[in-house]
Amino acid sequence: MAKAAPAAVKKQIADLREKLRHHEYKYYVQDDPEISDAEYDRLMARLTALETANPELVTSDSPTLRVGGTARAGFETVQHARPMLSLDNSYSYDDLREFDRRAREVSGHEKIQYVAEHKFDGLSISLQYEDGVLARGITRGDGRTGEDVTLNVKTIRSVPLRLDPAALKKAHLPGTFEVRGEIVMPRKSFEELNRQQEQSGGKIFANPRNAAAGGVRVLDPSITASRRLEFFAYYLTVDDKAPFPKHSQSLDALKLARFRSSSDWKLCDGIDAVIAYCEAWDPRREKLPYEIDGVVVKVNSIAIQNELGFTAKAPRWAIAYKYPARQETTVVNDIRINVGRTGALTPVAFLEPVQVGGVTVSRSTLHNMDEINRLCVQIGDTVLIERAGEVIPHVLKVVKEGKDRRPFEMPKKCPECGSTIHKDEDGVAFRCVNPSCPAKRKEWLLHFAARHAMDIDGLGDKIVDQLVDKGLVKDVADLYSLKLDDVQNLERMAEKSAQNLLDGISASKKQPLARLIYALGIRFVGERTAQLLAEHFSSLDEFAAAGEEQLTEVGEVGPKVAAAIAEFFSEAANRQLIKKLDKVGIRPTAAKRTAKSDKFAGKTFVFTGTLANRSREAAAELVQQHGGKISGSVSKKTDYVVVGTDAGSKLEKARELGVTVLNEDDFEKLI
Repeated sequence: MAKAAPAAVKKQIADLREKLRHHEYKYYVQDDPEISDAEYDRLMARLTALETANPELVTSDSPTLRVGGTARAGFETVQHARPMLSLDNSYSYDDLREFDRRAREVSGHEKIQYVAEHKFDGLSISLQYEDGVLARGITRGDGRTGEDVTLNVKTIRSVPLRLDPAALKKAHLPGTFEVRGEIVMPRKSFEELNRQQEQSGGKIFANPRNAAAGGVRVLDPSITASRRLEFFAYYLTVDDKAPFPKHSQSLDALKLARFRSSSDWKLCDGIDAVIAYCEAWDPRREKLPYEIDGVVVKVNSIAIQNELGFTAKAPRWAIAYKYPARQETTVVNDIRINVGRTGALTPVAFLEPVQVGGVTVSRSTLHNMDEINRLCVQIGDTVLIERAGEVIPHVLKVVKEGKDRRPFEMPKKCPECGSTIHKDEDGVAFRCVNPSCPAKRKEWLLHFAARHAMDIDGLGDKIVDQLVDKGLVKDVADLYSLKLDDVQNLERMAEKSAQNLLDGISASKKQPLARLIYALGIRFVGERTAQLLAEHFSSLDEFAAAGEEQLTEVGEVGPKVAAAIAEFFSEAANRQLIKKLDKVGIRPTAAKRTAKSDKFAGKTFVFTGTLANRSREAAAELVQQHGGKISGSVSKKTDYVVVGTDAGSKLEKARELGVTVLNEDDFEKLI
């Protein structure tokens, strides 16, 4: 029998969970963080270590369980206690006035008070809480039944897993109730997702709504976690009824209960005030960090709502006003290639300039050849384009074929350096592999200087263009050899701003190994992977010298990522770069993980399937604390393969190679 954890450990775990929930609320709901990301990570690491050592204390609402688990075979269907009906749409202010006329006529009120709210462009979701703990997350589905996506919803940081009893008391809410709202993808997350998809030759998402919906309805929760989604609450029921006399009181209660909800809703006395709200937000919606496509108008009084009732498809007490689509037609004058920092070639449509939503549009990305073929677009065609917020406009369809239209063909040679173009074997991307390509150099420098990489303030597009065009910088290492005269002679640079830039470059030498690995711009190596690599390898030299087999020993690094890293360092220019970085004083190291023991020293573990007692990440952490290594693939050098439920091809590979296979009980005994 396992020894019970001491009371002091239980208290420490409870205190850490309370702190983490508080900081998640401050960061993800209020946008007002009180601590740094590094301090948050340290708190999470302490809680993870304690839960790993005391698995009997792990609870379903622990902040450590927000990480994505393993993929499932499918979703269960769940019936809604109260139907999640859609809203009738209106497309003009006359429609809104007609809605108001009917509501006043049926209810017998001369004037009705409404609540006007943002109409989020995302995926509707129902969150069910029992005793203050998230029990289920259900999609809208057909309105009467939806899909159970609880595991995916738990990865969204603005969704509370456990509610503060004091906050519930303040909101006058019991522990068991239902919250409905919208899961959205912020504009920045959407742009970053499509940028990554474009570089890897993956699917390009048409808009944030599609990306959010796809992220929630995917079978692998780790994909949901990677989408950086957010949740906004807008509706509340207790025992399947509205808990307060007015809808505005429910919105206030959601805020008091510490849910994220929009602060931009407004009480409107009569329909003219609603129309004024719609007009006021039309030009301002572009500045929001997420997309809205209209305004939802709801009767504030619950008593009047009950009088108005429902049709078969929608409530009679609410309506959605849709803003006019920001679309225009224009002509594709040319299609040219843009070369990104990884060498990916992106076709860009050069358009006849046209005003879309008050902005002159003259270019639109076409993403890749698959998208061009799907649209059947050619140079000279008239196309329909749409601008969504601050996102670069995209081509929706061809509306008229040009008289002298001509097809676009991907060039055989890089338009920037003349090197032969290669097509990715596992995607649709075409790529320039010349490490000295000028176009790659500029994009690479910008990535290297980015906030989450080496964080060099002041190194923007215009400065990078000049540094490369004047031959002052040929690779990222050259930044550290710049002199004051080099920089202050650039356009728009005075001595003070030039010195500030040089100081920023010098300060970046102190960045940790993980940031440098990310800054190198290796394909498929994002911030998370860079951190794992930095924890595994003690220096940049050791990392650069690792072979594919060694790389796959790093948790979450599979053959595809390992091959990309190996390909990067197979280039002589990149190996020379590592030497240059060392020469200019960039020698970051990563502290090795402090081991509790060496019982697994020299042993390599692979995990597959779903574990019942702990997450695979927690199990891997435990192995590493005792000197063992984690690999993402099975080979002859693997010592143990630990299998949970729904184990896949790794189990078959282990049996084929004669590797020792442990079930979860065997693993616990080994620990």
